[in-house]
Amino acid sequence: MAHLNKIFKTCLKPSLRAFSSTPSSIGYNFELSDSQREIHELIKKFVKDEIIPKAAHYDKTGEYPWPIFKGMWKLGLANRHIPAEFGNTELTAFESGLIDEELGFGCSGIQTAVSGTNLGQAPIIMAANKEQKKKYLGRLIDEPIVAAYAVTEPSGGSDVNAVRTKAEKKGDEYILNGQKMWITNGGVANWYFVLARTHPDPKCPANKAFTGFIVERDWPGVIPGRKEQNMGQRASDTRGITFEDVRIPKENVLIGEGAGFKIAMSTFDKTRPSVAAAATGLAARALHEASKYALERKAFGVPIAHHQAIAFKLADMAINVELARLGWKKGAWETDCGIRNSYSASIAKCFAGDIANQCASDAVQIFGGNGFNSEYPVEKLMRDAKIFQIYEGTAEIQRLVISRHILSAAKDLA
Repeated sequence: MAHLNKIFKTCLKPSLRAFSSTPSSIGYNFELSDSQREIHELIKKFVKDEIIPKAAHYDKTGEYPWPIFKGMWKLGLANRHIPAEFGNTELTAFESGLIDEELGFGCSGIQTAVSGTNLGQAPIIMAANKEQKKKYLGRLIDEPIVAAYAVTEPSGGSDVNAVRTKAEKKGDEYILNGQKMWITNGGVANWYFVLARTHPDPKCPANKAFTGFIVERDWPGVIPGRKEQNMGQRASDTRGITFEDVRIPKENVLIGEGAGFKIAMSTFDKTRPSVAAAATGLAARALHEASKYALERKAFGVPIAHHQAIAFKLADMAINVELARLGWKKGAWETDCGIRNSYSASIAKCFAGDIANQCASDAVQIFGGNGFNSEYPVEKLMRDAKIFQIYEGTAEIQRLVISRHILSAAKDLA
C-alpha cells in the first residue's frame, strides 16, 4: 500500500490519469500516464521476481499462494477497486487490467488466486451501503485476507436463473440453505457474496426472485468442501460450499430483497475486462516462450523460426495478442467512463479466452515433443488456458450476450 501511495503522490493526480476518467475528444489514448507507467513497471518486476520463479511449485502442490498475495497486499496491488475513502489507493479498471495482464503472463493460476478477491468485492463496491462497505471492505484493507463470489451451483452453471440455494426470512434474519460449486477462493475467503432465491414462487422472474447477501466464512453452517483437483490454474483454491441453516442478519442484505440478480450480472461487466486481460497475458507468454524456442531449436540446419510455417504461426499469435489487448482495454475504458460495457466486455472476454487457448496450443506445436512435456513451460500454459473459455461466463454465453446486442440494435434500425 505504501509503495502505491508513493506513486500517486509523485505522479499525476488520479483525476488526471490517462484516458480512463472521461472520453477524449480525439479518441483513444494509447500512451500510459506517468503513474500508470510506474504501476506497470512495479507489477512487471514483481511478476519477474516473485511469480515466474515459483509458478511451477504452486502448480504442482496446489497450495494457495499466500506469500505472493501478502506481497501484493503490502504494495497496494491486491484490493485495487476499493474506494479511496476506506484508506485504499483506488485504481481504475484500466489500471487493474494492466496488473492482471502481467499476472496472467507470469502465472494465470496465481492471477486467479490473488485477483479472485476482486470478483467477491465487486458486488459490495457497487451495491452495499456505507456501513456494509466500511465493515467488509475495510476488513480487507486492514489485513491481507480475501473475499469470494458464490453464485454458481452444481446443476446451474451459466444458468443463474436455475439457482436453488434459498434464503427464508424469519424475523430479523434469513435462514440460508443450499450448495454452491466451483467457487474461487472458496476455502480461503474471509467472507462471500452469496446469491440466493428469496421468492417462494419458482416461476418468479429472475429480476425479482434473488437476493444478494454478505456471508461470513466462520458463521455456523458454512461448510467449504474439498479443494478441487483441476486441469490447470491449480494455485487457485476452487471448492464447493454448503450452507446449512446459516443465519444471516438483515443488515447483510445488499440493497433489498429481489435485487440480487441485477447485482450479480452487473458484476461481470466490471470484471470481465480483467479476465480478458489475464487471458491476454497468458497468450503473450505463449508467444514469448515460442519465439525464444524457435530461435534456439534448429531443423534442417537453421533455427525453426526461419521456416515460414513457424514464422507465420508466430505472426498470427502476435496479431491475436495485440487484438485481445485492445479488446480488454476498450472494455475497461468504457467501465471507467461510466459507459455500460456488456457488449465490449463480452467481446473482450470471449476473444481473449479463445486466443489464449489458440496461442497456447500453437506454442506447444512449435515446441514439438518438448511441448508435451511438463519440464517445459508451454504444457502448463495449455492446461491453464482452457478455463478462460469457461469461468465468468462460458464462450457460448459471451456469444449469446453479443448476439442479443446485435439483434437489439438491428431492431432499432428496422
